[in-house]
Amino acid sequence: MRLRTGLLLLLLSAAGVWFYGYPGSGDRVEIRPNEQCVRLYRHVTGEVQTLPLEEYVTGVVAAEMPALFPVEALKAQAVAARTYVLRRVYAGGVANNPHPGVDVCDDPRHSQAYLSRRELKRRWGLFNYYRYYYRIRRAVGDTAGLVIVYQGQLIDPVYHASCGGRTENAADIWKFDVPYLKSVPCPYDANPRPVEVRSFTLAELVQALLPEAVAAASGGNFEIALVKTTSTGRPKEVAVNGTLLPATAVRERLGLKSARFTWKVEGDRVLFTTVGYGHGVGLCQYGAKGMAEHGYDFRAILEHYYSGVQIVKY
Repeated sequence: MRLRTGLLLLLLSAAGVWFYGYPGSGDRVEIRPNEQCVRLYRHVTGEVQTLPLEEYVTGVVAAEMPALFPVEALKAQAVAARTYVLRRVYAGGVANNPHPGVDVCDDPRHSQAYLSRRELKRRWGLFNYYRYYYRIRRAVGDTAGLVIVYQGQLIDPVYHASCGGRTENAADIWKFDVPYLKSVPCPYDANPRPVEVRSFTLAELVQALLPEAVAAASGGNFEIALVKTTSTGRPKEVAVNGTLLPATAVRERLGLKSARFTWKVEGDRVLFTTVGYGHGVGLCQYGAKGMAEHGYDFRAILEHYYSGVQIVKY
């Protein structure tokens, strides 16, 4: 029985190689004439790689969303990833692009994460590679050419892992209002670990959150107070020893999972409790997973998280 199972898996792998071509041999990808391409800056090598659009989208979905998420969630991620890069390709590069002459990079702090076929083999192992890669590739293929528009223009389809129950208004997080990035309820957020607690000493907090001179003058004292909240009740601005800080800066400097945090002082330590993971704006990936599990298709998912948009063939 085991022998037959092994032979079957070998045949399936061979069939995948025959049907799609062998992936990962140097990560070289054939580009057909007139095919839409993406210029991608790879941080590890410092090289610029030119990829067919749908090959790039496949690598983004594989890097940004777990492969075993429901297919409709993977499709939603594929359409968002495609829209994100095409907005940059056709804009000729966004303002303040840290890598001039390219469309995007593979650092999620600047752009979208991306993993090549070879990198995915190392991450998943050979057997799971064939299991996961072609599942994602089919989700990308089923949405080929589809993008998200608002009033006929490509949107900036930002996304995050988990909002914890409700997404945020862009204006509350980034100080600019975007009509399609509005706060919406997220009742199906399926994050298995929505809450995280991290502990810091008072000295660690002073050093991380205050400029050197202010930290030195504070003498190790630490006071934090909530100054402003967002429309959903998240911290928007806090005062640390009288110094005003955006909640997003506190999150970044402390390495917290989200800016949806509370804190509690216990002796010489402060416990920060966060809910969700990410900035909370736009598509919630675990919310998309939950919606797909409740029968929603990728169009309904995208139209829920991006207000007033349409899904069209570009």
